[in-house]
Amino acid sequence: MDKEQQQKPLEEQTATSNAEENNKGNAETNDQAKTEKSKKEKEISPEEKIIELEDKLARTFAEMENQRRRFEKEKEDAFEYGGSSFAREALNLIDNLERSKQVLENDEKLKDTDALKKILEHLEIINKDLISIFTKNYIKPIECLNKKLDPNFHQAMMEIEDDLKEPGTIVQEIQKGFMIKDRLLRPSLVGVSKKTETKNEDPAENKENKDNN
Repeated sequence: MDKEQQQKPLEEQTATSNAEENNKGNAETNDQAKTEKSKKEKEISPEEKIIELEDKLARTFAEMENQRRRFEKEKEDAFEYGGSSFAREALNLIDNLERSKQVLENDEKLKDTDALKKILEHLEIINKDLISIFTKNYIKPIECLNKKLDPNFHQAMMEIEDDLKEPGTIVQEIQKGFMIKDRLLRPSLVGVSKKTETKNEDPAENKENKDNN
């Protein structure tokens, strides 16, 4: 038993010594790696360092220029189209005038009266003044009648049978559309033409008619 007790501390000392040697070896390896890395960094010539800095500087300037252009574009859009929401709401005035005109024209009591003619004349003057004000602010109505339907500017609300027009031609303007400069403010609501549908007659009925003839 005494020998076993004596051998145990020796084994522990040996293990501790081995661990210290391993730690020392790892530390030396890390130091060597750092030294090699430092040498490689020192091996970069001044010319290469200048080229690297010039490249970073060029990238920074390019990024700053792109950012400046974005800011300029956003500023221009805000100036050019910032009033789009207000303009879109203001178009309700023209819509209401048009509705009022239609109501008066359909009033049986007012038809063919001087009072109706005067009212319609005043409404037309107001409508022209509004269109003029919008036009001065680069807001223009879209001309659509007798033109082909274009989904970029028109929205079809109904189809109207018309054999004199090519299918897809705008034959009715339900609500006037407008542009603000080169952008769509709101589309024209329109009715487009389509060919007259031919009714299929019952074959049995056709045969009976032929027999009678």
